[in-house]
Amino acid sequence: MTVLLLVLLALPLVGSAATLVPALGGRRALWLGVAVTGADLAVAVALAAGFDLHHPARMQGVTNVAWIPALNVRFHLGVDGISLPLLVLTALLTFLCALYSLKRLPAGGSERGWTGLLLLLATGMLATFAVLDLLLFFVAFEIVLVPMYFLIARWGGENRGPAAFRFILYTLLGSAVMLLGLLLLGLKAGTFDMTALAANHGHGLSRGTQILVVLAIGIGLAVKAPMWPFHSWLPDAHTAAPTAGSVLLAGVLLKMGTYGFVRVLIPSVPQGMHELAPYLGAFAVVGIIYGSLACLSLARPGSRGDLKRLIAFSSVGHMGFVLLGIATLNPVGINGALFANIGHGLITGLLFFLVGAIKDRYGTADLDTLAGARVESGAALYGRAPRLGALLAFGAVASLGLPGLAGFWGELLAMLGAFHPAAGLSRPTFLALMVLAGFGTLLTAAYLLSVVRRVCMGDPVTAPAVPGATLTDVQTYEAVTWTPLVVLTVVAGLWPALLLGLSTPAVQALLGGS
Repeated sequence: MTVLLLVLLALPLVGSAATLVPALGGRRALWLGVAVTGADLAVAVALAAGFDLHHPARMQGVTNVAWIPALNVRFHLGVDGISLPLLVLTALLTFLCALYSLKRLPAGGSERGWTGLLLLLATGMLATFAVLDLLLFFVAFEIVLVPMYFLIARWGGENRGPAAFRFILYTLLGSAVMLLGLLLLGLKAGTFDMTALAANHGHGLSRGTQILVVLAIGIGLAVKAPMWPFHSWLPDAHTAAPTAGSVLLAGVLLKMGTYGFVRVLIPSVPQGMHELAPYLGAFAVVGIIYGSLACLSLARPGSRGDLKRLIAFSSVGHMGFVLLGIATLNPVGINGALFANIGHGLITGLLFFLVGAIKDRYGTADLDTLAGARVESGAALYGRAPRLGALLAFGAVASLGLPGLAGFWGELLAMLGAFHPAAGLSRPTFLALMVLAGFGTLLTAAYLLSVVRRVCMGDPVTAPAVPGATLTDVQTYEAVTWTPLVVLTVVAGLWPALLLGLSTPAVQALLGGS
């Protein structure tokens, strides 16, 4: 296990360095990316296969050696039932993006540059979920910013420059505040070790210190989450990003923020989290309603709504459910948040692949161009490209939380957690938040079904024609790339114990239980 975890982190880093070799240019670089990410996925699967399912709350595959002795900072790695699904999800999505890039590499830069940045991004994402030292966590958290910035700025679409700048500006400012909180926590507690902090459970830290730590670290995590009102970088970044960038941004990077709340703040400063949990829940619910209303506006005929932008705003709403589950501070809600993280990664990753494919075919993701600005219009994807239309409808109903698919359990458990929040939290407040979140699910269904009607339905004969569009159905490379996400969305929906069995004991341990 220890060797596997080290290899999991080392492979993409070594692969990224290998792209500096001039001989590995052109298509060779793209194949290198596929080989490295494929091997990394195999290592992640082996890590999962070797994981001791009887003790998911215990850190496994641990490496713990001195890194900066003067500051008592250690190179500490490990995996438990909370981080294992995220590591596998990250390895899977990175491999699928590398595979997709073989056929759909966006214009704007060299193949070596693309592959090197993709592998460096993978290194930072994987390390974030594996490190167990606060400062090492910060380093991993920040590694992803530079490659994602260049993926958007060099290979993105319209307005990619301003979108990339806003992304890096927001996240760097949030990270600067987060670093202050991490330093305050580590220095006041006398250790930067996350497992030791979790075991101490806030003992020795005053109420004021804990609140300051939650505010400082929470701001940095909220920007990445993205929590309203720190979300405004996200729609522009998603709209401008290339397809692979959007998939990884939604599928993994957003999870880094919510993971930090669970891994760092809940066990280390429980009193501070308890004090601020109602505010976190309120911001989460505002995000749910706001994101859904923004999507309804974009889906309205005549609004010139961009389909990629709509899916981006939907992430604000879906991640609101994750934050609401965390705010309940009870095992049901936090398990729901962790499940929703994985479900959102699978479903939204699939949706961004599909929207990217539609944009490649039509040359636009503008809903009015695709479907016409009249209510009775439709792009007739069912008739013109039935498999592509069916997959888009599948992704939409999975995203709205259809029972039996991955989007259902996380949001349901988050609301159930709000029905009985942790002891000491105001139950009437969380009941009101639960009702508002439930209303948000209705809004989610409304805009997603509107998208399906406008894009998938209609008469192929009378549907609006897009000049220069070449509409083909799902190609072989697309089917290979998307099928794992479809299958896992169904498996997670029908067999939720697969994930909940891993996370439940680990969550109880973080909350101070056995």
